[in-house]
Amino acid sequence: MEHLFEQFISYTGFAQPGAWKNLIMIVVGCIFIYLAVKKDYEPLLLVPIGFGILLGNIPFPLDANLRIGIYEPGSVMNYLYFGVQQGIYPPLIFLGIGAITDFSALLSNPKLVLLGGAAQIGIFITLLGALALGFSPQEAAAIGIIGGADGPTAIFISGKLAPHLMGAIAIAAYSYMALVPVIQPPIMRLMTTKKERLIRMKPSRSVPKSEKVIFPIISLLAILFIAPGALPLLGMLFFGNLLKESGVTDRLAKTAGTALIDIVVILLGVTVGASTQADVFLTPQSLYIFTLGAASFCVATAGGLLAAKLMNLFLSEDKKINPLIGAAGVSAVPDSARVVQMIGRQYEPDNYLLMHAMGPNVAGVIGSATAAGVLLAYFLGA
Repeated sequence: MEHLFEQFISYTGFAQPGAWKNLIMIVVGCIFIYLAVKKDYEPLLLVPIGFGILLGNIPFPLDANLRIGIYEPGSVMNYLYFGVQQGIYPPLIFLGIGAITDFSALLSNPKLVLLGGAAQIGIFITLLGALALGFSPQEAAAIGIIGGADGPTAIFISGKLAPHLMGAIAIAAYSYMALVPVIQPPIMRLMTTKKERLIRMKPSRSVPKSEKVIFPIISLLAILFIAPGALPLLGMLFFGNLLKESGVTDRLAKTAGTALIDIVVILLGVTVGASTQADVFLTPQSLYIFTLGAASFCVATAGGLLAAKLMNLFLSEDKKINPLIGAAGVSAVPDSARVVQMIGRQYEPDNYLLMHAMGPNVAGVIGSATAAGVLLAYFLGA
């Protein structure tokens, strides 16, 4: 009987070596859930990820062959994680995003695509920073994509270039996406004047259905001929958008934009969270990645703001754009656009910038996926 009791104790989480590291990660998971529930920061992402962190950090004896860990072949969690490792989940999320995205704001004012492109400077600055810290070119490229503030794209490219860093990269990307309302406002206030924040933009023109239908087809061909590496992501994004805008596939668009994307977000969030096992996640590399991620997000926000200010130098007075919308060039859709609206209304309550900000916001989604395609093509065989 005593032997059985000792064996039982040896199987509990309390008896496992290094359990204190797991407790640290469990606290992190609880913080994620707190931010989602109490602060309403990206709850659809942070609740699954936070709970996944709890699941992934329950200590258990590795030699017991229980097949419950996410890295154990044959376990249920390992099978679910297959969709992350092989890049299955991110394109499906892009399909859903396309099915719920309206590109009218971008089509009505095409020059706003420049703001989405300018914000991608965060990706390349972060890449250089990662190289300076000693990461390999493939690792640096995967870390750099955090600057695009695009979680699915970060997961997709890290799975191809640096799968051993996927947990840290994914958690960093989603953390900073959730903290958009905290990180961006101080930068926006610092880099714009009160006069600039009060700029009113002309109402967007009405975009005919024909333009909306043609846009995903033309964009697909134009971008993917230049950056074919972005095909899995942008191909599904534009396909989802065509389902929405065609007007004849409403059932498919509704499924892609609701049930499908919700299921995939649940699976992706839980498995990415569970991949942060303490022995894998708590490393100096993870600390570097989080530091680089914070810097890249700030640089991306600043890049969009500076691009807007630069554009205004060449625009007539009646066509100037409010520089605040440049901050929406990162691809955290639609949170960055909402932050722009919030800051703008603080200085002019009836100055509604949301629809204008959606232009660079959706351009940022396209820009980050395109940058990922370029990095993938360049570094995958390097």
